[in-house]
Amino acid sequence: MTQDKQIKGFAKQLLKMSFENGELCVERVDGVLKTLEKNNQRHQIPVLKAYLKLVEREVAKSTAVISHAGRLSPELATSISKQLSTKYGRNVRSVTREDRSLIGGLCVVVDCDVYDASIASSLASLESSLS
Repeated sequence: MTQDKQIKGFAKQLLKMSFENGELCVERVDGVLKTLEKNNQRHQIPVLKAYLKLVEREVAKSTAVISHAGRLSPELATSISKQLSTKYGRNVRSVTREDRSLIGGLCVVVDCDVYDASIASSLASLESSLS
């Protein structure tokens, strides 16, 4: 087994220890990091980098970034989070960001999935169909 595979495997084991009740737990991540800090390993930096990538991926899976052009009510953001939580089968929290380039509507991104219901995307697809 190559050293890179061993590092990735160890990082995956650390990620598994970071879950509590099926969700990533901040306290457990903190505990993993403190344990790694106490036990200096030869390949600590590559392990930490691999672990960071895995944690970032898990956070992205559980976060819906809702971009909007105008005002967005908190009730709508909560409703979108609930619908996405049902769709994905895990708790999805929402983060809202204002993006005036959308002109109107919403664009929701969860991990690699993009749900774009904005006027800007509609205009872009209309423009490409006319070209």
